[in-house]
Amino acid sequence: MTRTATAHWEGNLKEGKGTLSTASHILKQTNYSYKTRFEDGATGTNPEELLAAAHAGCFTMAVAAMLTQKEWTPTSLDTEAIVTMEGLQITNIHLSITGVIPGITAAEFDTLTKDAEKNCLISKVLNIPIVSESVLKS
Repeated sequence: MTRTATAHWEGNLKEGKGTLSTASHILKQTNYSYKTRFEDGATGTNPEELLAAAHAGCFTMAVAAMLTQKEWTPTSLDTEAIVTMEGLQITNIHLSITGVIPGITAAEFDTLTKDAEKNCLISKVLNIPIVSESVLKS
């Protein structure tokens, strides 16, 4: 299995602009630029936002897989991933998951999320601190 995305860029770093596209067409010539990456108010995306989305999705699916393995079926799982940058370096990612899962305790849910924090595919390829927190709702 392979997944493909493309980037196109025109111009210099600060005034230039580009587009990002994916084979699935979910991103299709989506704007990105210096302004969408480093300034507020510009329309478009940026690599760090896409990393946050990828990590949130991967982590949530990993939690769902672990719950399924233990025969718990989540009613819902919602994750927020916050990518923190200092200067030109990504320094950490914070994952916050809220779940509605019949029959599980908060401690069991937290144990599963800590496992997913370390073992989802995106976490495994990153070389930065990753922390998570879980909230179980009834």
